[in-house]
Amino acid sequence: MRDEVSPVTMLKLADGAGMDQKIKRHPWHWAKWPMGVRAGVGAGLALGLVLLTVATLFGNAERSVRMARSTLTIAPVKEGIYHDFIPLRGKVVPHDTIYIDAIDGGRVERVLAQAGDEVKEGEPLIGFSNTNLQLQVIQQEAQLNQATAQLQQNEINLELNKINNERALAQLDYNITRLTRSINRRAVLFSKGAESEEARDIVQDELNYDLKLKPLQAASNERQDAIRQSQVPLIEAQLKQLQENLRIVHAKLDNLTVRAPVSGRLTDMDIKVGENRNPGQRLAEITPDTGIKLSADVDEYYLSRIRNGEVSDVHIGEKTWRLHVIRVYPQVKDGQFVIDLAFDGPNPEGLVPGQAVQGKLSLGGDDHALILPAGPFLEQTGGDWIFVLAPGDHSAERRRIKIGRRNIEQVEVLSGLKEGDRVITSEYTGLDRINRIDLQ
Repeated sequence: MRDEVSPVTMLKLADGAGMDQKIKRHPWHWAKWPMGVRAGVGAGLALGLVLLTVATLFGNAERSVRMARSTLTIAPVKEGIYHDFIPLRGKVVPHDTIYIDAIDGGRVERVLAQAGDEVKEGEPLIGFSNTNLQLQVIQQEAQLNQATAQLQQNEINLELNKINNERALAQLDYNITRLTRSINRRAVLFSKGAESEEARDIVQDELNYDLKLKPLQAASNERQDAIRQSQVPLIEAQLKQLQENLRIVHAKLDNLTVRAPVSGRLTDMDIKVGENRNPGQRLAEITPDTGIKLSADVDEYYLSRIRNGEVSDVHIGEKTWRLHVIRVYPQVKDGQFVIDLAFDGPNPEGLVPGQAVQGKLSLGGDDHALILPAGPFLEQTGGDWIFVLAPGDHSAERRRIKIGRRNIEQVEVLSGLKEGDRVITSEYTGLDRINRIDLQ
């Protein structure tokens, strides 16, 4: 704050006098405070601002609100029997569905059946044409036939080689026998001087050569026969495989005519002559006459608790039917998973695919437990806390609890409550940060 200026001084200033006069500041002016003092005061102001903000945000730990008793749902906590079940809404579907896909695809030339028709196993449904496939089959067939001919020729060569080896060994035996007899006759003639020594030695040399050659030929025959015995089964197996490959190649052409794999009702088929279908593309479905089942969506909360064999009761008309879980699909989509259930005994009459039925799915036996009625409060609290009425029923205090199993009607209490407590089970919207409710 600046000092007040007198009128005389103002006149002097107006006349240009006293322009360099120093203005005195008040002794408590902020600029005259020491630097350390100014820093401390600033920190104190900042801390006060923080404390004010915290107080504004969090306020008193005992925040309360007044509510009319008539707007609340109050229920007692009781010891009783907990019925472990969940509501079930299922859709009737065929027990089995057979899908028909295009194997090689092509252009649709003939449509021999329509959706809704009853078909027999092996009955033709669709006729395709596929020029590229036909050319491939011709080429593969030629290659397979060539490979088959080569293997057959190899097998023939092995047999011819065996025959030649046996013939060579037989020829040696014949020569040895013939030359032995000739030597014996020539020995008599040589003793009488009617045979020259040179002629006798020539025959003896031939005999000695054949005698040395025979064991070599016999050993060679034995080795080659062992090789032949090991090669022939391999050739036979390769020939069999080639014949199977040839059958598969021919079957590709047969697959251009799509046939019903089983007998049943043809469903979901929309094929037009002239359109092209790619390999693996879905063509139609067949529902065989194997009965019906229920398919139901269940909240993912129960995924770990549902197993094959779990029992369910559904109400159809005026009767209750018993079913059991036959398959649990673990894939979770949009917070739900799918289960299939089959009827125990004969299927109810009059049910058609697509029809919806309701019932209960049992997750275990009935158990004795501390229970309270289920209510909207679970949506806001998740079962972690609840408002419990104080003695006199004039107020309700917030209390931490722990719950176990729950269904649409009951909640199992594990801790935090006792029998006889009265709790508020209605909606808790806007009560997340409230600790006490004063009842009017």
